[in-house]
Amino acid sequence: MIVFIVYLLFMIGIGVFFFLRSRGAGEKEYFLGGRKMGPWVSALSAGASDMSAWVLMGLPASIYAQGLGQIWIAVGLAIGYALSWIFEAPRLRAFSLAADDSITIPQYLTNRFKSKSHALQVVCAVIFLVAYTIYAASSIKAAGTLFHTVLGIDATVAMYIAAAIIILYTFLGGFSAVCWTDFFQGMLMLGALLLAPIFAAANLPANSSVDVPGYFTVFTSWNDILSGLAWGLGYFGMPHIIIRFMSVESQKSLKRSAKIGITWTTLILIFAVAVGVLGRMYLGFDAEIASKELVFITMVRRLFPALFSGILLSAILAAAMSTADSQLLSAASAFSSDVYKPVLRKNKTTDNEMLWTGRIVVLVIALLALILASNPNAGSIMALVSNAWGVFGAAFGPAILLSLFWKRFTFKGAIAGISVGALVDIAWLIIHGRMTAANASYSGIFTLYEILPGFVCGLIAAIVVTLLDKAPAKEVEDLFDRAVAAKDAD
Repeated sequence: MIVFIVYLLFMIGIGVFFFLRSRGAGEKEYFLGGRKMGPWVSALSAGASDMSAWVLMGLPASIYAQGLGQIWIAVGLAIGYALSWIFEAPRLRAFSLAADDSITIPQYLTNRFKSKSHALQVVCAVIFLVAYTIYAASSIKAAGTLFHTVLGIDATVAMYIAAAIIILYTFLGGFSAVCWTDFFQGMLMLGALLLAPIFAAANLPANSSVDVPGYFTVFTSWNDILSGLAWGLGYFGMPHIIIRFMSVESQKSLKRSAKIGITWTTLILIFAVAVGVLGRMYLGFDAEIASKELVFITMVRRLFPALFSGILLSAILAAAMSTADSQLLSAASAFSSDVYKPVLRKNKTTDNEMLWTGRIVVLVIALLALILASNPNAGSIMALVSNAWGVFGAAFGPAILLSLFWKRFTFKGAIAGISVGALVDIAWLIIHGRMTAANASYSGIFTLYEILPGFVCGLIAAIVVTLLDKAPAKEVEDLFDRAVAAKDAD
């Protein structure tokens, strides 16, 4: 408890520091850190905002319960993350600057096409608000599970405490506070995931094994492999991750960030898989550990004394908070910059009004996420993350990539790709739910992770509508050429 309290006070302290430091600054400072993030902070912030508590709880629990067939999720994520840093990040930073110095993803997509319509921004903001509520709920639920399991605090009360801390430092410090807390939390997550499996391996009984046929089988079924690899598609359209690409101070720093970020994420995923496998060998199978996603928590509590286990278990808090704060800030920036300012206030806002609008949205989304997390029927941490990840990847991935690599791409094509991708993803998820409800052993095509059909359909819709649409105006094509030239020159 002492370790948890000290850790939480440290996170609040970072928020207060950046609040005092940035008083009087505008929305660009609050929502994008003034584009002054260095390579280490931007890299670990991008990674930590991605690797929420599911990487310490959900993924190890899947490996623990079902075997190495679940490793394809980690493989898909590692590939997708590396490709997004190598190919997407340099262009997105350059294009967002060329597109009127855009500070949010919806704003970038609108400015990229020199459009005066706010339709795309409104569509994006709606998806943001819904998906981020689900995503943030998974992080708050993880924090509640941690406090309840380790300290015996009522899970709902623990969720309220965690949500209050996250709201406070996000509310105060904005993007800079979020990135710096993510930096420290990323280091803590890596250390915890490194130490737990090493100590578990050292304490295994001499003849320990997993007495389950096929547990170590990697190549299981086609839908497991495709679904796992499809997780990597999410990175191309995950707003709270790719916005870090826009915040890096220079293309030179971005290259360093890519090396740091890819290395960090690969190590995190390898160690998360190791926790699942060694947890099964060290703990044996326990239905409660599997269902409540407690393999990492149980391992740490059995292996280490209280003070040290408190430090390692703070990694779960770190993972939960580092993702929730980024999601809340992205949702707030999407609403305040892309709906409130241009649509509701007709660009008649002051910087102070924008900051407070963003802060109010942070509060509202956090409260909605808290209500969802408190619902016992909301689903597991991994399920909540999977749902939100699928919507974001299917909706925004195709549109972002096409906007960066295809000069002919149009505004109408972007709207079509985002809308179709999101709708197909949600429809696929609903059909899968009904199929499994009717037949628990259902194993047909709808068991395929919904991000894949959503992404493919969104990509096709974006291309078809663009080809049917008239070619972009010369000023839009000039913006594309200017951005590419700036990327190569920086």
